[in-house]
Amino acid sequence: MILYNVTVSIDPEISEEWLQWMRSKHIPDVMATNCFKESRISRIQGEEEGGVTYSVMYLCPSEELMNEYQNVHATALQKDHADKYSGRFAAFRTFLTVIEEFK
Repeated sequence: MILYNVTVSIDPEISEEWLQWMRSKHIPDVMATNCFKESRISRIQGEEEGGVTYSVMYLCPSEELMNEYQNVHATALQKDHADKYSGRFAAFRTFLTVIEEFK
């Protein structure tokens, strides 16, 4: 499994509006690609100066589906976000291979 993490620092003046948009539009659009089996959004404690920081995590069952997401869906979804919040956020993406789960 692949854990796809997107860390976003958003302008505090629009953070609540951004969070609502993520919940109602962006995350549902990402999940509608059927490349991920679950997602969650978390607020990061101890934030950077000048922004409110969130982690958006998506759990992908296979490398093949992760490649499909990257090659087919990611560019348009990232463009939607960038167009809507241009100049008001910073983001970086991390891919982690899950080696074991403990529940």
